[in-house]
Amino acid sequence: MTTMIPPPNYVPVPSAVDGIDLFAPAPEQPEAHREVVAFNCPQCGATTAYSVENGGLTCSHCGFHEPPAKEIVGKGAEEFEFRLETMERAAHGWGEKRTEMVCQNCGVKTTIPVDALSHTCAFCDSNKVIQREAPQDDLRPRFLIPFQVKPDQCHPISQEWIGNHWMVPKQLRDRKFNAFTALYLPFWTFDARTAAAWRAEVGHERQQSYYDSASKSWKTRTVIDWHWESGNASRTFDDLLESATDRLRPDILAEIRQFRLSDLTVFDPSYLAGMQAKGYDVSLDEGWRRARERMRESTRETCREQASTSRIRNFSMKLDFQDESWRYVLLPVYINSFKFKDKTYQVMINGQTGVISGHRPVDWTKLIWVILAVFSPSVLMALLAVVTFIFGGGVVFGGLAFVLFLVALGVSIYLVIDAFKVEGRS
Repeated sequence: MTTMIPPPNYVPVPSAVDGIDLFAPAPEQPEAHREVVAFNCPQCGATTAYSVENGGLTCSHCGFHEPPAKEIVGKGAEEFEFRLETMERAAHGWGEKRTEMVCQNCGVKTTIPVDALSHTCAFCDSNKVIQREAPQDDLRPRFLIPFQVKPDQCHPISQEWIGNHWMVPKQLRDRKFNAFTALYLPFWTFDARTAAAWRAEVGHERQQSYYDSASKSWKTRTVIDWHWESGNASRTFDDLLESATDRLRPDILAEIRQFRLSDLTVFDPSYLAGMQAKGYDVSLDEGWRRARERMRESTRETCREQASTSRIRNFSMKLDFQDESWRYVLLPVYINSFKFKDKTYQVMINGQTGVISGHRPVDWTKLIWVILAVFSPSVLMALLAVVTFIFGGGVVFGGLAFVLFLVALGVSIYLVIDAFKVEGRS
């Protein structure tokens, strides 16, 4: 009797007919869940930490350095489809034992190494925190971008930023920030293709002649002719980045989230040694819902651009999503919170590019003086109009005063809105 050898990646399966051998594709094996690991120096046994300066694990006691097995995959990083089996074989946990730090002031949960001594929340500068063992049941990040900005670069970046706006109080310009906290933030990335069919009424202007019986003359007027148009549009979205946490101000995050995903590296727990990391509090389903809305709006704009005119009404669109996939990644930021006159301000630096964003106090006294100076020409012109009124020149100067007043009012409104943005009130 001849024994059949199955083809590569096939395994024998039961056969209902004697003498007939059946083979089927081997089932996908779930991704191996690594045991949690500790990072101890092989020379002296002390705890090691990830070093931004030279990469890898560095012992602060004896100087031993071990570079990580750094595999840059960039845009070729593997993606997961929205299928149950991919969720089942996705790894969970951090890959190392970590401590979860829960802030009692702002509610943010971050994870820190088990031997870390941090007792201050990087998000709100509060020391009202409790620590407990970090759960290991969430999805494990598959890729990350290692820190490239060194910790000692944060100070000059922040000093230049805090002093480059004239509204910032003078006493704050020379203030030294506390050390920035290196923190990995969670993000979802999504790929998809959209296919849309749209229909709308579009309006075109034309000039129409008509006879005006009141003036007994021919005149022209503008009329709009409406007719239906339709079309098809498609968009391809590659690595649409969606924050996996709601614990950050969207306006701050929007200014620093331009990461180069070409630097994505396969996740390894050694990158978290000595670092803080934030787990996701926006689920994959919620993240995909938000990304889908952004894709929908972008596709809608593409459809509207196809119309023969910008005057559109009764617009409708049928949209399909195809080839959806996702990744869970960690991206590097430095975060700092400082207090000024009993108010907390948050500052963040992109740990890859060095771009900084945040909120700063405003010297409202200085702003009021500036606004008064802006209004001063209109006030002077109004006084001149009153003085010259008896000579018949007041009307001209009064008109100029009114124009200058409107300009000053517009400038003042802009300055106040900008001040609210600087302080993070908008």
